[in-house]
Amino acid sequence: MTDNSTQTTPQQASQDNAVNYKTSLTAIRKARRFVVQGLYEWLLTGNPSHEIEAHTRSENAMHTVHLGYYHELLSKIIEQSDDLIAYIDSLLDRPWTRLDKVEQAVLLVGAYEMKQHLEVPYKVVIDEAIQLNTHFGSSDGYKMIHVVMDKIAKDARMPEVEADAKKAKTEDAPQPPSEATIEEEK
Repeated sequence: MTDNSTQTTPQQASQDNAVNYKTSLTAIRKARRFVVQGLYEWLLTGNPSHEIEAHTRSENAMHTVHLGYYHELLSKIIEQSDDLIAYIDSLLDRPWTRLDKVEQAVLLVGAYEMKQHLEVPYKVVIDEAIQLNTHFGSSDGYKMIHVVMDKIAKDARMPEVEADAKKAKTEDAPQPPSEATIEEEK
């Protein structure tokens, strides 16, 4: 008689690989892209998040997308939209309503991630927002996205931004010569 309790079935192995794959950085990046598309639809139509999510999942191959991240971002951003929009609007040099819908969607994703996902470095959040706008938005929209995301980072992640600036400053400062360098010069 064999003990099957320690053996992995092909189905379990496939599920384990799917879980690992779906939590990859690529799967999270794909989730962000679908969230921007969903928020764009929401900004235009006002449809509830569950309808947008159902429509998106039925129309797209979502097997390589981090579905948990997608669901959280879409539902929570729409749920908190009034607060997020007011926050972003306070940092803009023009009214929120004058922004393109793609820019609005990208800023909503970036602001939410900056405030709620502290495990994601602020530079990654900024870069992802710029990449999303480059992919979906106007050719020069990334400039405004970058400026606003920098402001959000300085407000929401000041200790992280300051630590990063301090680290960069010490790396740029001239270093005293090492003993090996002194010996080589002799």
